Amino acid sequence: MTDQTAGAGKVLFITGASMGIGAAVARHAVGAGYRVVLTARSLDKLEALAAELGPERALALKVDVTEWKELEGAVAATLARFGRLDAAFANAGFTAGTSRYASGDPTPDEWKDMILTNVLGAALTARATLPEIVKAKGHFFLVGSVAGRVTTPGPYSATKWAVAGMGDSIRKEVSGQGVRVTIVEPGRVDTEFWRGGKPDAQFLQGDDVARAVLYALTQPEHVAINELLIRPTLQEI
Repeated sequence: MTDQTAGAGKVLFITGASMGIGAAVARHAVGAGYRVVLTARSLDKLEALAAELGPERALALKVDVTEWKELEGAVAATLARFGRLDAAFANAGFTAGTSRYASGDPTPDEWKDMILTNVLGAALTARATLPEIVKAKGHFFLVGSVAGRVTTPGPYSATKWAVAGMGDSIRKEVSGQGVRVTIVEPGRVDTEFWRGGKPDAQFLQGDDVARAVLYALTQPEHVAINELLIRPTLQEI
């Protein structure tokens, strides 16, 4: 059972909150007493989730994490609505385009948007939220991947290796100021992308990852869980 007092009064800022892991984390966080700021590139699903969670608990904002002004404005809106920002979950990211460097689509235009979102978007999210998180002695999460621990074909894996390095760099910068930093590295999660390629594989659900995130988030202030590597039991890589 979730402790509904763990996050009483605190505010969690989530990117990529419209579905999957981001939406699951939002639900679990609200169950633990947090108020949440839900951000993504489109509003429809965000507004439905905010309505489900309750207007006193959730704020939905349209944000492209590759655009600094939009992130800056979202943090300002968070402070205007809730008066504080205690934690952030930098979750926005995706995989796209061919997974091969030497073959496949000769003009993989999707790579650019993926790399900007997965790497620059995470960095800008950190830059926008950390000043307030430092004030709160709060918690910053980045979502990496098992693909950031083992190499897989294509540049998606490289973006997640970058996230792992970024997370450790941020930890070294802010841990002395009382801020905890956690890199979350899921294995196969139940999405259309994975089901298309491995129909008989075992998958994590968004709730599986969210429970681990809330475990790290609700530890005593002197306890920092810096890395959460979460695989389905039957996943080999």
